[in-house]
Order: sequence, then C-alpha cells, then structure tokens
Amino acid sequence: MKLKRLPEDFQVEELTEVGPTGSGEFAFYRLSKRSLGTPEAIEAISRRWKLDRRQISFGGLKDRHAVAQQFLTIRRGPHRDLRQTNFDLEYLGQIDRPFGSSDSVGNHFQIVLRSLEGDALDRIADTLAGVCRDGLPNYFDDQRFGSLGSSGEFVARPWIAGDYEKALWLALADANPLDRPRDREEKSFLRANWGDWPACKEQLHGSVRSRIVNLLCDRPEDFRGALTYIRPEIRSLYLAAFQSYLWNRLLAVFLEHTCGIDDLEKIEQKMGSLPCYSRLNEETRKLIHGTELPLPSARIKLEEGPMQRLVEQSLAEGGLTLREIRVKYPRDSFFSKGWRRAAFAVESLTHQIADDELYRRRKKLTLRFDLPRGSYATILIKRIAATEGIASEPDAIESERHEEETEASVE
Repeated sequence: MKLKRLPEDFQVEELTEVGPTGSGEFAFYRLSKRSLGTPEAIEAISRRWKLDRRQISFGGLKDRHAVAQQFLTIRRGPHRDLRQTNFDLEYLGQIDRPFGSSDSVGNHFQIVLRSLEGDALDRIADTLAGVCRDGLPNYFDDQRFGSLGSSGEFVARPWIAGDYEKALWLALADANPLDRPRDREEKSFLRANWGDWPACKEQLHGSVRSRIVNLLCDRPEDFRGALTYIRPEIRSLYLAAFQSYLWNRLLAVFLEHTCGIDDLEKIEQKMGSLPCYSRLNEETRKLIHGTELPLPSARIKLEEGPMQRLVEQSLAEGGLTLREIRVKYPRDSFFSKGWRRAAFAVESLTHQIADDELYRRRKKLTLRFDLPRGSYATILIKRIAATEGIASEPDAIESERHEEETEASVE
C-alpha cells in the first residue's frame, strides 16, 4: 500500500463555524497550499507584506506533503488576496478576534491509497464498515512525536527527574531523521565534544545553539540554566510529546481492561504497537465512546476509584507515578491539564475504487471523511494497514510526518 505518492493524494480542509462579520480589526483569510508547511507559508506572508509574525494567528499546522486549506487572521491585515508559487491566500472579510485552535471544529480529508490488489480491497471494505460502526481509538499519532530523536528518549523524561544535563543533551545533540544538514553537522560535533565547551563555542559560532554553548563556557555545570535558553514554545513541545505518549499508554491499558487482550488487534507506531479493537458490541461501544481519560499530570486531581487505579497502573508500567509528572524548573513550563476522548467517530466516510494510473494492474482507493479536531487521519490509515495481508512490507505505509513536532529549534 502506497500513501502520498502525489500531493493530491492527501488533501485536508479545515472546518470551522467562524465567518466574516463585516467588522473588527482582524482580517480573515483562507490559506490554500500545496507541498508547503504552514510555518513556511506564514513566513512567506510575513515577508511579502512586511508583517510582525505576532500579527498572524491560525488554528494549527497542516501537513507539508499535502494539498491543504486552513484559516488564519492578520491583525490589521491587508484587505486583498496574495498569490505565491505554492499557496494562495484569499481575503474573506473581517472578524473581531484572532482565529485560534478552538475555532477549528475538525477537518475534511480526501486520501488516496495506491498499489492495491483485489483481495486486499475486499478486506479493506470490511475494515471500513467496522470503522463506520465503531469508530477508532483516539491515539495521538507519530506526528506528535517528531521531536523524539534516534535515542528513542523523550527530553521530558530526564527533565522531570531533575537530570538537566541529559535533558539538554537530548534537546541539543540527539540525532533526528528530520534534521537539516547544518543541524546534523552541529549535533554530530556536540555528541563528539560534549563538555568541551570552548571547542563547541568556536565550532558553533553564529548557530542557534551558540547562546547555550556560550553560557556553558562561563558556567560549565549550569545545565538547568541552559535549559531555559530553549524557547518556551519548544520546551512545551517536548512536554506535550511525552504527555501524549503517556496518554496513549493509558488508553492502551483502558482498552485492554474494557475489551480483553484477545479481542484486540495491533496498530504500529514509532514507539511500538498499540491495541485497537476490530469489533465492539453495543454496550462496549457506548462505554468507550462515552469515556474521557485525563492527560497524565500532577496537576490532575483524581478521586480514589477505577480511573485513579487505571492511571496509576499505566504509569507504573513505565516506572512513574502521577506526582512525578511535573516540571520543577523553569516555572514557565508545565504539563497540560485536561481530558481527551477515548475514541472518535469517523463521519461521512465513503470510498471509491479505480484503476491506479501510477501502478499498472493495481487499484487505488480514494477515502473521503470528516474527523473532529485533535484526531489523526493516520490512525485510520494504520487501522487499514493492520488488516490481514495489507501491511506485509516494512514500508507498506509510506508517509511523511506532520510539522507539529518537527519544528523543534532551540533558537
């Protein structure tokens, strides 16, 4: 099975109930882009119209390797369109506040799966029928974990344990498949010369990492202070990645308790496999879809009972307790406090089969569906891939990761 062979094979359209009101100081736009990340598009808009980046607000990041539409506002922005090579910005009118993530109600997707054979299509059809009926587990998917480097260790894990040097090493030096060439070179030098801060200072002069290295030249053991030189929004990404991983483990334990291990299949993720139900009875379906699970954090206060025991069990498997999921320093960084639905419904799901123009004697499958905000279309693709006989090769799903966690810079 092949995914994203063409930009048009993965299309996403942001859904919102916000519309121009005719008044307000925020210009409201629709951004349509192709093979371009949201940050790059925002940067191009800022340069072209000579804007302060803080004037621009949007709901979320959309995939670089796709055709995508999303909304944004510009405070006191121009009342006109903008056309560039890889994007169009359409002026829609004025609203009285900036557009944010809470204004997005979901996304509409059109995804093409290629290089499929007839018997596989029959099995996929059965899987899609089950998805329409039962929905899917609401896991955070690999897009959430782009900051996780080759070591497989989360920056937040040693950070919350007070091992600031290890946390800093992971943030500055751990290799990542998504690193740009300069980042690869600088990280390689840091790994080879960690602790020799004068040598690092000379090599990294002018780098976004130079401020941290300069500090360590003056105060070689002040790793805690050096961590504060990483931008707060990047530190938040590190915490969100680890918390999302812990929440996924919580959902996995919940499904094992609710469905029984023998009734679960597996979907594959960067950090390993996760349980996924294939068929639910009506009672279990209502229970799962009616359940919300807390984002693990010491800030969550749980009453003694089944939920508290479930959270404690899932954390204990990783050698943690709930009270340890907190940041002692710096005070401007903290884990989110909230709850997330255990499952999501896939709305308006349709599929169409046709000959694949890219792969002779093979078929393509076009999926169209809507998802609520915060749910991942790739969970559906992985559920399809888990169907017997589909994901038989290591690269059966060939996809690219979202920018959500890959913009991890320390400047």
